[in-house]
Amino acid sequence: MEDFAAVSGLSRPTVSKYFQDPDSVRPSTRQRIEAALEQYDYRPNIFAVNQNRKLTKIVGIVVPYLADPFFAEIARKLERRCIDAGFWPMLFSAHGQQELENEILESLRVLKPAGALLAPLGRASDRSAVERFCAAVPTVLFDSNIDDVGQVFIGSDNSDFVQQSVDYLTRTGEPPVLFEMRTPANPNANKRRHAYVAAMERLGLEPQIIQIEGEGWDFERIGYEGGVRAIESRQIATDTVLCSNDRLGLGFLAACFAKGLSVGYGKAHALRVMAHDDHPFARFSCPPLTTVAHDYDSVSDRSVEALFDMIENGAPTGDRQEILFKTKLILRMSA
Repeated sequence: MEDFAAVSGLSRPTVSKYFQDPDSVRPSTRQRIEAALEQYDYRPNIFAVNQNRKLTKIVGIVVPYLADPFFAEIARKLERRCIDAGFWPMLFSAHGQQELENEILESLRVLKPAGALLAPLGRASDRSAVERFCAAVPTVLFDSNIDDVGQVFIGSDNSDFVQQSVDYLTRTGEPPVLFEMRTPANPNANKRRHAYVAAMERLGLEPQIIQIEGEGWDFERIGYEGGVRAIESRQIATDTVLCSNDRLGLGFLAACFAKGLSVGYGKAHALRVMAHDDHPFARFSCPPLTTVAHDYDSVSDRSVEALFDMIENGAPTGDRQEILFKTKLILRMSA
C-alpha cells in the first residue's frame, strides 16, 4: 500500500482510509485514487490488512459436510446474512474428518476472524480443539451440539422431531420401527433414538430399532444397502418405518423399490415410510417423503444475530445459552 500511495502521489493513511470507506475521502481524492487503481491494477492484501485491524470483517462458517444439501442450504442462508451486514464470509467443510476440522479451526484463528459460525462434527470432533477455538474466537455453534462447549448453541429440538413423527404415525396406523445407523455420523441421531424410545414407552408401546451397518456421510447408499438387508431378513416387524434422517429415508425408499415393495398411505401399499429434517430433495423422492422439518430460517437467522451480538458486546455471561427451535410436520405421499 505504501508503494501504491507513493506512485499515486497520495499519503498512505489517505489510501488506507479510502479502502476502509471510499466515501470517507473527498470526491477529488477518491477520483485520483480510483484512476490510479485502474492504471496500476492494485488491490490491497486483505489478510495483511486484517493483521492490523482490531476487528476484521471476516466471519468463518464451518460445516461438517458441504456436499450434504442440508448444510449447503443453511450455509447459503448464513452467508447471505453476513454479506448483508457488511461481513466477508469464508466457508469451510470438514468433509466428516476430525483432522481436517482441526486444521480448519487452526487456520481460521490465524486469519483473525471477527467471529465464526460452527456446526461441528460432534461425536467425531476433537473436543479440546473446539474448546480452544471458542475461547479464542467469538463462536456460535449450530446444528450439532457439544455439551458445555462454547457460550451459545442454536439448533432444532430433536425431541420435538421425534415426538411429532411418532405421535402422527401411531395415530394413523401401526407404530413405527426406527431405522438408523449403528454408528451415526451426527450426534443428533443419538438424541433422536432416545426420544423415540421415550415416545414409544410413553404410549405403552415397545420400541423396535433396526440398526444398520455403515459409517460416514454417504447416507443414501448406507440407507439403501441397509434397507435391502432389513427387508430380505424380515427385520421390519410393522408396516411403518421411521428413518432417523431424510437421507437414510431416501436410500430406504430406493431399497423398497428394488425389492418390489409399494410405499405410501393406505391399504394398497406395503409400507409407510417417514423421516426427519425436510431435506431439500425429500419432496422430490418417489413417493414424496413425509417428514418433520427444521425451521431453517429461524436457526440461521438466530445464529447470525447471536454472533453479531457477541462481536459487538462480547460473549454472554452466566450459563451457556442453548436455543432450540420447534419443528414442523410435513405430510407427503410416503406416509
